[in-house]
Amino acid sequence: MNDIAGAANAFLLVYAGLFPIVNPVGSAPIFLRLTQASAKDRPTLAANVALNSFLLLLGSLFIGSHLLEFFGITLPIVRIAGGLVVAAFGWKLLHSSEELEDHRAATDHTLGTRVDAFYPLTMPLTVGPGSISVAVTLGSQRPAMASGFADLALLGSGAIAGLAAIAATVYVCYRFAGNLVDGLGKRGTDVVMRLSAFILFCIGIQIIWNGYVALVPAAN
Repeated sequence: MNDIAGAANAFLLVYAGLFPIVNPVGSAPIFLRLTQASAKDRPTLAANVALNSFLLLLGSLFIGSHLLEFFGITLPIVRIAGGLVVAAFGWKLLHSSEELEDHRAATDHTLGTRVDAFYPLTMPLTVGPGSISVAVTLGSQRPAMASGFADLALLGSGAIAGLAAIAATVYVCYRFAGNLVDGLGKRGTDVVMRLSAFILFCIGIQIIWNGYVALVPAAN
């Protein structure tokens, strides 16, 4: 019973920890706008983004901390670098109403209806450096309750289920982004997109601050 409770706690910890920063609901209007010229391919793009997001988060959760140790990179540095990327992307989206339309038109002219599902739809829009740093942080927390391989496997299954739930949420929100935008209307969509971009910018600043606060004691 305790093992099942631990797996459930791992599921909730992963899902609740990643959902606010992944923010698939707030990113859905941005996804719709970036894929406006690829409406026919949008369901496939949504599935590919969900799969890419799952794989990125899975790798970050289970091997991210080991890679950081291998390259000698500390987690605060990852937070600062990731926060800079997230903040820059949020700032660009915050000031890109007409510019985004022009960029999309230029992309349509050169690439037709093909849109890359990895950049920028998966990273940094859906799973940015902020999400990766959170996943690495979660993966670096070794559970004290795990006393054997069976316990670790069960907790790992709960964590994987949490990542799968995040990916499923991303797919549903992106797949039906058109319905969401139709309900909001053009003005409502613009408001939600700008609010989401502002929140993304604030998340980037918060990640930078968390990394700085963690580095200050080490520097002193």
